[in-house]
Amino acid sequence: MVQPHPALAKHPFATGFAADKAAFVCCRKWAGRMSSTLGHAPAIPPVRATLAGIALTVTACALFALLDSGTKYTGQFLPMLMVVWLRFVAQALVTTAVVLPRHGLQALRTHHPKFQVGRALSGVMTTVFAFYCIQNMPLANFTAVWSAGPLLIVVASALIFGEKVSTARWALLVVGLLAVMAIVRPEQDGMPLGWMALAPVGLLLCGTTYQLLGSRLARLERPTTTQLYTTWLPVMATAPLIPWIWQPITDWHIWLAVMVMGLCSGIGHLLLLQAFSFATPSVVSPFLYSQIGFAMGMGWLFFGQMPDSISLIGMAVIMGCGLFSIWLSLQRQS
Repeated sequence: MVQPHPALAKHPFATGFAADKAAFVCCRKWAGRMSSTLGHAPAIPPVRATLAGIALTVTACALFALLDSGTKYTGQFLPMLMVVWLRFVAQALVTTAVVLPRHGLQALRTHHPKFQVGRALSGVMTTVFAFYCIQNMPLANFTAVWSAGPLLIVVASALIFGEKVSTARWALLVVGLLAVMAIVRPEQDGMPLGWMALAPVGLLLCGTTYQLLGSRLARLERPTTTQLYTTWLPVMATAPLIPWIWQPITDWHIWLAVMVMGLCSGIGHLLLLQAFSFATPSVVSPFLYSQIGFAMGMGWLFFGQMPDSISLIGMAVIMGCGLFSIWLSLQRQS
C-alpha cells in the first residue's frame, strides 16, 4: 500500500467531486514545483508527453506494489508496530532528502497544525489496518479493496461538503462495496468474524478521512509542508513505544526490504507527481488501476498467492466502477 502524499491523498485513486478536484489541482502545482528537482524534461510533443505520463504512472504503480510486498515480507518476522515505524522512518528520510535541500526549513512552517496532526493520525491508522489486510489476504485482493476507497468519498462529499451526488454514483458505490465484500469474504478459509474481518472496513474509513483532510490541506498549505508532517509526525508519535517492542534484526534481507519500502514509497510518489506534469488527470487516472495487476504478479512471485475466481470478478467490478466514475467526472466537467 501506498502511503499517501498530500496531493494524492496517500493513494491517488480519488475521482469524486471536491476531493479529486483539489487533489489533482494540487498534483499539477506540486509537479511543477518539483520539476527542476527531478530534472523535468524540456517541452516535448503532446503525443510523447502523454506517453511519458502513462509510462511514469505505470512505473509508479509497480513501485507501490513492490512497497506492499516489502510490508508483507517484513510483517512475517517483525511486530506490526515495528514494521509501521520502520516504514514511516524510511519514507520520512527519503522525503526529507528531497524536500529540505530544495525548500529549506521554510517547508516546516504550518498554519494549520490541527489538520496536520489529524491527517497524520488517520494516516497511521490507515497503515495499521493496511498491515493487517496485507498479512491476511493476497496483495491483489488488498489493492482492489483499497482502490474502492474513492467510491466511499462520494458519501463523504455529500455529507461533509454538501455535494450533489447523482443516482449513478450512488449505484457505483453500492456495487463497489458489494464487490469489496466478495473479495474479502471473512467467512472463507476459516477466517473468524471480528477484528481481522473489520480491518478492510477500518482501512476504507481511515483512508477516506486521510484523503479528505489531504484535500482540505491542499487548499491551505504547501504540499511539501504537509508531506513532511505526514511522515515525521507518525515517526515521533510511535517512537516512545518502539523500545518496548523492538526486535534485533540480524537478517540483511529484512533491512533490504525496509530500504525498498522507503525508496518505493518516496520515488513512486515523485514519479506519479511528475506524470501529472506530462499528462492530464483524465489520461493518467485509468492507468492507476495497473497496480492491481502488479500486485497480483508480485503476490504470485514472492508469496505464491493468487486470487480465486470470485475475487477476480470482484476486482474487475471495482475497476469498472472506478473507470465509469472517471468517465462521469469528465462528462460533468465538459
